[in-house]
Amino acid sequence: MTIAAGSQDDKQRRAALWLLACLGVLAIQVLVQHLMGRLWICECGYIKLWEGVVKSSGNSQHLSDWYTPSHVIHGFLFYGLGHLLMRGKPWSARLLLATVIESAWEIAENTPMVINRYRAATISLDYFGDSILNSAMDTLAMAVGFLIASRLPVAATVAIAIVLELFTGYMVRDNLTLNVLMLVWPLDAVKAWQAGV
Repeated sequence: MTIAAGSQDDKQRRAALWLLACLGVLAIQVLVQHLMGRLWICECGYIKLWEGVVKSSGNSQHLSDWYTPSHVIHGFLFYGLGHLLMRGKPWSARLLLATVIESAWEIAENTPMVINRYRAATISLDYFGDSILNSAMDTLAMAVGFLIASRLPVAATVAIAIVLELFTGYMVRDNLTLNVLMLVWPLDAVKAWQAGV
């Protein structure tokens, strides 16, 4: 074995360890949400690939929904953050940082405080939190976004983010930008527009 081959094997081994750590973080997220009393799947008792109705009891309960693109964009943003904070580190180490941030959000998002904030400040009047399955899929969607951003030029990643935001904004009057705005600084005019008033 040459030194170069040994070095490549070592890099692959380290990458595998970082990815294993990412799976560990996801497992912790799932466990914490289980201990919080979150439902594993939709209360309806079945799993759908796609839940296309935002104002329904199935929203945020199945494998994907209109908020999945927001989590892909999280991946874009976290890739950029990792690039800034962890220059010189392998992409797999940066993915671990992104997974920790996303998992922390997924746990926080499903606390009574944040759920009640969504109900009070946004159009999500019937929101009662994510199922564990949906939350885990949100984290995986973030990882997909991270991997996309790691492969594409910045301009292409930004363009995809803009298209996703405009598309979901048009289709359901909500997207990552509006979600953050309404969670942090709710505006009655935006809430009325989102409600279709």
